[in-house]
Amino acid sequence: MRQATVYIDREALQYNLNRVKQLAPTAQIVSMVKANAYGHGVKDCLAALSGTDAFGVACLEEALEIRELGYQQPITLIEGIFSEDEMQVVIENNIECIVHHQQQLDWLRAHKQAYIGKNLKVWVKLNSGMNRLGFKVPEIIDVINSLKAEGFTCVLAMHFANADADHPLNEQQKSQFLQVKEACAPIMGSCCNSAAIYKWPELNFDFVRPGIMLYGASPFADRSAHDLDLKPVMTFTAEIIALNHIQAGEHVGYGSTFTADKEMDLAIVSIGYGDGYPRAFPKQNYVAINGQETRVIGRVAMDMIAIDVTGIDAPIGTEVELWGKNRLVDDVAEANGTIGYELLCRLSARPIRK
Repeated sequence: MRQATVYIDREALQYNLNRVKQLAPTAQIVSMVKANAYGHGVKDCLAALSGTDAFGVACLEEALEIRELGYQQPITLIEGIFSEDEMQVVIENNIECIVHHQQQLDWLRAHKQAYIGKNLKVWVKLNSGMNRLGFKVPEIIDVINSLKAEGFTCVLAMHFANADADHPLNEQQKSQFLQVKEACAPIMGSCCNSAAIYKWPELNFDFVRPGIMLYGASPFADRSAHDLDLKPVMTFTAEIIALNHIQAGEHVGYGSTFTADKEMDLAIVSIGYGDGYPRAFPKQNYVAINGQETRVIGRVAMDMIAIDVTGIDAPIGTEVELWGKNRLVDDVAEANGTIGYELLCRLSARPIRK
């Protein structure tokens, strides 16, 4: 059987959740499990996250999967509902909504008594400069104060555009959030994602929303998961299926983009872009064998890659770590010109999951 395998380390996931608790000890934790738990498999991850206060997802389908698996923690739809007929399902399943435009407010008010009767919070989204979702100042102040007057329990929510970097918009976003929070006091607040949890502990407030840090990858380009005391949750591996010895001047792979400059040994590994392993590498990429990094050579094909095993004891059947505890997914992503989030989320269904 072809052995392209995804291993999920549930103890690492629990460890990372505890890191959030250490960093934000007074806040409730809304663990983000959208996009199939960032590609890790929501069913595999929920048990390890059972100690979380709540879950965050992108859409109703993701929330219902959590309920069907038997978890009863609060769930927040971070994009809200997409049609009014979803509101009744939301209420029946004790799911909370973000509202970020007038139509969602209208749908909410049309189900006011049932929503309030279930003690569900309304998460009201502030657009403080990212310009994706939300109400701008001063409209959001009127929205929140009118909802409160109608009996709704509100949470002021915001999302940073540049929490992973030093950017002038950060100060604008913080200032607007604090302005609205003061104008609508008393009100619960939530604005910290993974990067912000590390960067601005004074802004953790009532709810934090960790995402990528739970899965042991870094939200920062210049700080690794190890730097942040996080443990990688996913290890992605494949096996060597063939060995070749080539001479200087011989080529490897499609397009003959690699030419050996000396005599060398190479191994063919059963992985490719059909499994979700990225194809385009502007920079040199590496894999790990028994903790030792070695380079990927030539083009990534749909089902196979070639790696340099010169001087490495790596017979057929040897397991190769594509990313995991030795070769961090963020490093693979950086070589690919992208971010770890994307690589984790775009894995195909073909690899075996354990």
